Amino acid sequence: MKKRSIKKDNGSQIAVNKKARFDYQIQETFEAGLVLEGWEVKSLRDGRSQLKEGYVNIKNGEAWLVGVNISPLKTVSTHIKPDPLRPRKLLLHRTELDRLIGSVERKGFSLIPMKLFWKRGNVKIEIGLGKGKQKHDKRQSQKEKDWSKQKSKMQLRTVHKQPVHKRTSSAERKIRVVVLIRVHESPLDFVFCLQTIPI
Repeated sequence: MKKRSIKKDNGSQIAVNKKARFDYQIQETFEAGLVLEGWEVKSLRDGRSQLKEGYVNIKNGEAWLVGVNISPLKTVSTHIKPDPLRPRKLLLHRTELDRLIGSVERKGFSLIPMKLFWKRGNVKIEIGLGKGKQKHDKRQSQKEKDWSKQKSKMQLRTVHKQPVHKRTSSAERKIRVVVLIRVHESPLDFVFCLQTIPI
């Protein structure tokens, strides 16, 4: 008689907090287990969770996940009263907990849920240790993100564009380089732009 193979979820993501790195400067990340109820595991298999409003609270020497919404399935048993926003205990090693407690209480760091994922059939959460960004930091992050997208588009255009055998004077090339240096004040961007100038 053949044994029935048990399907395991290896490394598949459940939910990601996309605003975490925009709102916080993440210094370090930690992986933790979660104490969950049966209906919560079923909901997570269906991807019914949201990390956006969540945070990690340290209480009595333990870490608790607060504000994370896990929506119950419609098929949940009637004798269970699910609480989508209930606090959930995090499973961490004592040394990790002591380190996190010291960073939060003495150094003013925050603990932010980054993503939920499956690992060997168990639900894991990645939490980030960081500090909130100021408005100018957020603007800088947005600029870097926009410029990264722009560079990707420029690279794609360069790859797919047919070479045009057109002679340009050295004066025209110099004008183009000066304009690009003023717009993107970075030596890396200058090298990239210099390579894409038609010869």
